[in-house]
Amino acid sequence: MDKSAVLKTLNRILELELSGVVRYTHYALMVYGYNRIPIVDWLQKQADEGLAHARLAGELVTWLGGHPSLGIGPLLESHTHDIGDIMRESLAHEAEALKAYYELFDLVKDKDVRLEEYARGMIAAETGHQDAVNKMLRKPGQMGSFVECFVTPGQMMQ
Repeated sequence: MDKSAVLKTLNRILELELSGVVRYTHYALMVYGYNRIPIVDWLQKQADEGLAHARLAGELVTWLGGHPSLGIGPLLESHTHDIGDIMRESLAHEAEALKAYYELFDLVKDKDVRLEEYARGMIAAETGHQDAVNKMLRKPGQMGSFVECFVTPGQMMQ
């Protein structure tokens, strides 16, 4: 296993998860309108979960003898604060995190069971987040995926 590459990827995951905490916290503050309460609740839960994910990534870094990053991932936003724009930004963020987890999986597959299972679990969780956001972006009655930033395992190999 390339420990240096694994630590670099785990630190990138840590930074992405921390940027998710900031992003989802900001989004929760910027939601207005009749549907505010359930949307804010969902966004706050995403921020809490992102912090738990960041902590776990940081623990893995230190367990492997590395130093957790103090950096934070990108915090780009459209500044329109429309719920649809917020969800599309969320979808793009989830896609980026999912790519990082797939990269980690590729680095540790058949080399470290603990890290492989961690990556698998996080891929499942992030895919679930992506699916939830994708569904929120659909129009009522729309059966097909919203899709713009949807990431599938096949895309990871490119």
